This record gives sequence, structure tokens and C-alpha cells, in this order.
Amino acid sequence: MRENDVIGIENLSKSFGSVRALDGVSLAVRTGTVTAVLGPNASGKSTLIKCILGLVNPDEGEVHLEGAPVKGEWRYRARIGYMPQSAKFPENLTVDELFALLKDIRKDLPGSGALDTELHERFGLSAIGRRRLGVLSGGTRQRINAAIAFLFAPPLLILDEPTVGLDPLSAVILRDKIRDQRAGGRTVLLTSHLVGEVEEMADHVVYMLEGRPFFDGSIEDLRRITAERKLERAIVRLMEENRSGASGQNTDLRNS
Repeated sequence: MRENDVIGIENLSKSFGSVRALDGVSLAVRTGTVTAVLGPNASGKSTLIKCILGLVNPDEGEVHLEGAPVKGEWRYRARIGYMPQSAKFPENLTVDELFALLKDIRKDLPGSGALDTELHERFGLSAIGRRRLGVLSGGTRQRINAAIAFLFAPPLLILDEPTVGLDPLSAVILRDKIRDQRAGGRTVLLTSHLVGEVEEMADHVVYMLEGRPFFDGSIEDLRRITAERKLERAIVRLMEENRSGASGQNTDLRNS
């Protein structure tokens, strides 16, 4: 693991029965970058994120956060802002009560002092503070989900399909916020099926296929390798060339 890597993953493997979800994954996420994890369904993206968060225990390999192994630890999670693809909230609570509860839970953990309330304000959540979570629309719940992920100003954000379910204005606000994190030296790891959105926000891509990184490098590297300017076309070209053997590369094209 390099000195400026916030996440280091070494030979990570995980199976669920006969299904090999992760197959010897090794990769790093550098500080101050936006890294997008792409890939088809069942490629290992969600399992990889859950291993980083400690929600799934790998069969083999290690995950390090800022140089320290996360196995058996839990306090490191206070340094991560996590936005799941679909959040589940206590439906009997109001919006204000939910945020008050989270602040109370976090009060004795690192990073509990400085709050980032920008998304709370820009999404207009104060105006619906007395409404119960159980009656809110999916889009409103997703705005709350995003605001919570950024609330404690974490140095690392892990965002799973962050703009799914958001209206166009809210999606623009969130994409701007993600880019601002990189400008401020924070690190973002996100998954998305929206390649155009990734091209707008990310500077590094990990493309997962069958539980392994098929490509791990910068967007500019991918464009150079494939001679395609559009990210979506570059990924298609990379996969086509690998299948045909025309590129002369192995299936694992990390750091090409």
C-alpha cells in the first residue's frame, strides 16, 4: 500500500456458496480522487464495497484504511460517509428526529464536531423536518440519504449509485458536491451504471468483471489504450478487443 492511498485491498476473495463474488482482488484508492467502480450486475461491485465497510467478511485477503487493517475494527467507519443505493429509515421518525438521532449517536466518535449541512440546506430538508419518514417519496428519501452521507464531513465517501431516484436538479447538486470533495482533498469511491455521469465526475475507473478488476486506471489511460474519447465507447472497445485477442493484453488490464 502506497503512502498516499486511503484504501488498500490485497488479494480479496469472497464466495457465497458456489458463486465466486470476488476473485483475488487487489487495488488501491488514492487520496483526493474520485474513483468509480463500474461493471455489469453480479460483477462484484457491491460485495467489494461491503468488504470495505466491514459488512461482509472476506474469505481471503485484507482491506486497509489509511494503512491500518480494518478486520476486527469498527471505529474506522466513523471516517467514512456511506450512501447505500436504497436506505432504510425508521418510518415513525420525522426528518428532524432522524438527524438529531444520528448526531447524538456520533457525538463521542471522531469527526463529530464539524458538520457539513450543505446538502441538507440545498435539498430543502428543513422545510419537511416535521414530516414522518414513512410518508416520504423515494426521491425525497434519497436526498436525505445523500445529506446523511456528507453530514459528518468524512475524509472518505462511499456512494452506491448515488443519483438513482433523484430528480434532475437534485442530481446536479449532488454531482457538484462530489466534485467539490475532490477539490477539497477528500476521497470518493462510487458505483454507477451511468457512464456519462462517471465521465463527468471521476478521474479513475475500476471496471469489474467476474469478480476481478478488468481495468484499473485513469480515464485518460483508458482513452489512450482504446483510442476512444467517450468513456462508454472506450469500455466497449476494451472488452471487444480482449475477447478477440486483438489487443495482445491479458484479461486483467490493471494499470495498463
